[in-house]
Amino acid sequence: MKILLLFFCFLSSVCLAANSKQVFRIYHDADYSNLNESAEAIKMGFLTALDEVDNQIQGYKIELVAKDHRGNSNRSLLHFKQFLKDPNALLVLGGVHSPPYIKFRKFINESEALLLVPWAAGGPITRYPSKDNWVFRLSVDDTKAGKVLINYAKQQGCVAPHLLLEDTAWGRSNYDTLLEEYKTAKPNSALPVSWFNWATQENEARIMVHNIIESEPQCIIFVGNAIEGAEFVKAMASIDEAQRLPIVSHWGITAGNFFKVVGGKLSADVSLAVLQSCFSFENKPLSAFSARVFNRAKQLFPTEFAKHGFVQAAPGFIHGYDIAKLLIAAAEQIKLTDSVATNRALLKSAFEDLQSPVSGLVKTYQRPFSVWSDKNDSAHEALTVQDLCMGQYQSNGSIKLVYSYPGSH
Repeated sequence: MKILLLFFCFLSSVCLAANSKQVFRIYHDADYSNLNESAEAIKMGFLTALDEVDNQIQGYKIELVAKDHRGNSNRSLLHFKQFLKDPNALLVLGGVHSPPYIKFRKFINESEALLLVPWAAGGPITRYPSKDNWVFRLSVDDTKAGKVLINYAKQQGCVAPHLLLEDTAWGRSNYDTLLEEYKTAKPNSALPVSWFNWATQENEARIMVHNIIESEPQCIIFVGNAIEGAEFVKAMASIDEAQRLPIVSHWGITAGNFFKVVGGKLSADVSLAVLQSCFSFENKPLSAFSARVFNRAKQLFPTEFAKHGFVQAAPGFIHGYDIAKLLIAAAEQIKLTDSVATNRALLKSAFEDLQSPVSGLVKTYQRPFSVWSDKNDSAHEALTVQDLCMGQYQSNGSIKLVYSYPGSH
């Protein structure tokens, strides 16, 4: 009887799908603890695209494994080591935080650990100085973000900004690009900067904001995450109205429950604009394509997706969806094998030579990646500066696009 069952199982496609060699796993290395909204948004976007192909590629079932690094770079490294020991692990999908991928960039590339980045924006992440570069990003790239932040501030009449940056590799990479862009118009001018640490509290934030105001800038350009961003908005709202400064923010604040904490202050007390890529479900009317994506996600995640009427941490969903579409397209160009090491190498080459246009939410991607070189250091960046916009929070917590970088589509 057992022999018959085993024989039946061998013939059954269901049993084949359950066979460990017929499943490829994608490790989602993200901060599910502190910035859960972003981690869940990335996961839902990625899985929505996979659902379009029945969660399979060439008959191999694709599973997403959530790995919570809690914002800790060493935990992220542990996840990569677990990934490399897993004979069924195909690639790593990244999260919000840049520091893990900057700190361990050499390890990731030397280990040939294929990494897709749908959020983390730190400039160095994709710029490992070798054609053996295994990191691909579809997100904001900080080497370009500075152009948008500085030019938006200038358009709003702020030609004397003060930088307020988190003291991490991500914050420092933004300082370099913001300063470079600022000096294109004012080559002999300094760009004042204040640095803050993770877990900065409101009292400390209030002192920093007071000190910044005393230097008489016209606005603040902020680079930080949701937790600290909320503290600085509360600090700004506590100051006399006549002294308050508008805030031009990188998109790190959108990754958590920022609006839930300070949403009431944004409409009444503090002027704030936030960097986004150039797609929002809030800019109506939606195309037939984006409406189909929205409705599919709503069916897949009825209690999680757009549960307040809009998509929380929307860039995570948008980029998670688009980067999964690129993965599916890359896989169509190769023949998958039972060897994950071989598959990673084949996928890397396919990403660098995507031959057909790929329809995404942000845009239709035409050969978004190429082989990395010093002369083409954005080779592993799917988005350009023309794909970056600025948005503003609406009264319900959604973000609507209000500004496109000159030349944007």
